[in-house]
Parts: sequence; structure tokens; C-alpha cells
Amino acid sequence: MPINQPSNQIKLTNVSLVRLKKAKKRFEIACYKNKVLEWRSGIETDLDNVLQIEGVFLNVSKGQTAPSADLAKAFGPKVPVKDIILEILNKGELQVGEKERAAALERVHNEVVSIVASKLVNPSTKRVYTTGMIEKALEMLSSQGSQAQQEKTAAAGSATGTAAAGEEGEAKPKVREHTWTGVVSTKSSKSQALEAMKALIAHQPIPVARARMKLRVTCPSGILKFTTKAAGLVAPDQDAGEEKKGMIKDRILSFIEQVESQDVVGSDWEVIGFVEPGAFKGLGDFIGSETKGQGRVERA
Repeated sequence: MPINQPSNQIKLTNVSLVRLKKAKKRFEIACYKNKVLEWRSGIETDLDNVLQIEGVFLNVSKGQTAPSADLAKAFGPKVPVKDIILEILNKGELQVGEKERAAALERVHNEVVSIVASKLVNPSTKRVYTTGMIEKALEMLSSQGSQAQQEKTAAAGSATGTAAAGEEGEAKPKVREHTWTGVVSTKSSKSQALEAMKALIAHQPIPVARARMKLRVTCPSGILKFTTKAAGLVAPDQDAGEEKKGMIKDRILSFIEQVESQDVVGSDWEVIGFVEPGAFKGLGDFIGSETKGQGRVERA
């Protein structure tokens, strides 16, 4: 005769909790590790492979299931349990253990350092830095950024006190731009790498500059004087959202930071120059749309 385990005992092996707070109650579901992210990204489509237990809990570790009255109040009186589970799974907060959280943060940190190291160079030698040197430079900025944040907070408190006392005409404290205080797990590696690069370039704990790509742009010389107005294609000298109207040749040159040479070869105009890596896609899109496939952009 089989021995039945108590229903309120849940074996927390290889489990991830997803929590959702609603109607002043916290609801939990028990899932398999890694499956939640696979479900949300569309890799996993079988709910049975995601859930350890098909049920909604107030506290999974204690085996405390959510009363029907609480579910009805939070999600609606006639909402099926499966739909409630799906809402928690899709919208809830994934709970991660301390070791997993530290590992994820370290992974993001390594990705940020790697991206930064690939996009910055020593402006004198034009050589890239090792990830170790970039990491040390970011550590220097992190300590400086934390100190600057404390000074900013203290200055804000002082300014509030001054205003309350009715004093006027004093210089406002300078705000340190592009501070860096380290990586966080809530932002993408790419966006944090961009922030890190701005901070390194602004404060130069080591001599750095954006790496530049050497490109060759070729297009029919007969269309160079044509007027263009390409919305959404932003050159490095434009603000986001700005449209620039002008000749195709002028627009192409606006993407290039430094022109090395330009010449007419047969019926084609060719320019070789340096651009920031981030301008490569915009230049390629512009050439493709304005020359109708007759122009091309390639590494020189």
C-alpha cells in the first residue's frame, strides 16, 4: 500500500519561485530553475515543463496554498487557476538565490568590461586595452563615483538649508556628469557598457578614445548633388530625432569624422575615412536607401 506524503510538504529541489503582489497579497508559484526565462523568451512552450507544482501559494516553502477567496479578490471571481498561474508566470518577479544573483552580476560585469575593451583604444597608440586594464579603470571611477554621489547628496542638503534660510546669489554646486558606480543586474550589458564608456572618456582615469572604423564608401557620382531628406537616419553630428536635408554627398560626409581621401573613379565617387563604430549601421542604411542599391559601404 503506497504511503502518501502530507500535501503541505513541498520538496524545494531545483526550484525557482515567481512572486506577484496583487490586492495587497503576495502569490507564489514553484517553477524549475532556468525554465522561467525559457518560457518568457518563447523557447519553452509546455507549461508542465515549467511548473514544479500546478498551484498558487501564499508561501511555497511552507506549503501554504492561496485560499480561493484571496484568488477571487485579486484576479477575479471566475478566473481559472491556470490563467492565474500564467499571469504570475508572465508578470511576476523571479526570485533568485544569493549565489545565483552574485553569478549573474559577475556575468554582466564581465560582459560590460569586454564590450568596453573592444570599443575603446589608447588615443596615442591606437591599440586596445586589455580587459584587466579596463576593469581597473572602472574600479577607479566606481570609487570616485560613489564619493561624488555622497558629495552631491550633501550639497543638495546644504542647498535646501540655504534656501530655507533665505540666502540668495550663491553658486550652485557643480554636478559631476557621467558618474560610474558599477554594474547592476537590472540593466542590459550594452546600455551599461555605453554608460561606462562615457564615464571613461569624460574623466580619463587612463587615456581612452572611441575606436574608429576605416570605411570605403562608393556611390554613383551622378547622384551626389541630389537632395535628400531621410527621416530617422541620424549622422554623428545630429541630435536624435533631427532630420537633416541636403545633398547626398554632404549627408555621407556628415557620417565621417575624418576623411582620408576622396576621388572619382570612372563613374563612381569614392571616399575613404574614419567613423565611429556606432555610425556604421546608419551610414549603411542611408547609402542603401538613397542610392537604391547602387552604392556600398565596406571596411577599407
